[in-house]
Amino acid sequence: MRIAVTIFLTDETITPVRLARELEARGFAGLYLPEHTHIPVERTTPYPAGGDLPREYGRTLDPFVGLGQAAAVTERLGLGTGITLVAQHDPIGLAKQVATLDHLSGGRFTLGVGFGWNVEEAADHGVAWRTRRELTQDRMALMRALWADEPTAYEGEFGSVRASSAYPKPVQKPRGPLAGPRTLVGGAAGPKLFAHVAAYADGWMPIGGRGLTESLPVLRGVWADAGRDPAALQVVPYAVFPSAGKLAHYAELGVEEVVVQLPPAGEAEVLGALDAYAEYV
Repeated sequence: MRIAVTIFLTDETITPVRLARELEARGFAGLYLPEHTHIPVERTTPYPAGGDLPREYGRTLDPFVGLGQAAAVTERLGLGTGITLVAQHDPIGLAKQVATLDHLSGGRFTLGVGFGWNVEEAADHGVAWRTRRELTQDRMALMRALWADEPTAYEGEFGSVRASSAYPKPVQKPRGPLAGPRTLVGGAAGPKLFAHVAAYADGWMPIGGRGLTESLPVLRGVWADAGRDPAALQVVPYAVFPSAGKLAHYAELGVEEVVVQLPPAGEAEVLGALDAYAEYV
């Protein structure tokens, strides 16, 4: 089983360069970074985990800049977002960022896609909350048109692009209905989420990894109904606090990669956590 990590990298934590080098030297499979452009101070949206919103949410580094630094100092380490708030991006610009990072890293990038939880953050980007999922699906389709091997136009409900010359292309070749890098959709189990996974992703990134025994058969049914190859489905539990028993359970379910949570801290604390997780690598 591959063990990757995620961390809220901020202006107060270990740097992307130091962390990436340590991860690759220790045999970890990948580094996934979250995204928040800003956190409005005046907000009514509660923190999903309850209580006060942790300090690091308003201080996160841009994931693409951080992962670009990580790519430059490593050769094998996987690089991913956990997750990219696609609805909050211009899709033409995001398609270029994704393809460039994947190209420069030699195909090591995984695009984690999410829908967000902070209504006020999304509103500042002009996102209507009720249609953010549909907007995300539309923008993913537009990006796939830009990633296609041949110039491909796209006309959607929320945006369009002319048939264009758009390079570089992501390294991974088109597969089934997909073009672009490995793509995982994050979020809680449910019909809407699973429909998105089957429509435009390589798999699911369940936060925390709870309830997989019950939810995986449902996802596999939705996946099969969409005509997707059963063997191609990837499930990557995300932000997990690991134990030997938990990882063994995931392995029994066919999980091949797990993303474990690191503290949003300085070098000493983060490297100590890596030492603690080393037994699982």
